[in-house]
Amino acid sequence: MPELGKKVPKLQGVTGDGSTLKLDSLKGQWVVIYFYPKDSTPGCTNEAKDFRDLYPKFKKRHAEIIGVSRDSVKSHANFASKQELPFPLVSDADETWCSAFDVIHEKVLYGKRHMGVVRSTFLIDPDGKLAAEWRGVKVPGHAQAVLDTIPAR
Repeated sequence: MPELGKKVPKLQGVTGDGSTLKLDSLKGQWVVIYFYPKDSTPGCTNEAKDFRDLYPKFKKRHAEIIGVSRDSVKSHANFASKQELPFPLVSDADETWCSAFDVIHEKVLYGKRHMGVVRSTFLIDPDGKLAAEWRGVKVPGHAQAVLDTIPAR
């Protein structure tokens, strides 16, 4: 797991449009990676829409957004299309990205324990170093808080 101020791992993954995204290809700009549990669920939809609505402001700060979940490429394609998301969603079915950022933990839902993605966001600086992290995210106001952390240009 990357530590604040340290380089993040070189990761790659397939996005909803079928292309391969290489994290290190985004050096030179800020990168927001947000991990979420599942496409098309209420909290995840609201979070995606919040990042979508603020996307032009992120771009003004020379920042790219990447959403990551364990859903399939097809699920991501449908979710991104339905919600008109302007940023890529990485399918992490093999949990490579989730493991690298340590976001899979035991959760309890309706009294049953299971391993699941803990909603988390990571901000990577233009040099490829971890600049900030948010774990156990509550959706309302979160995208704005992330935006506010990126220096205005």
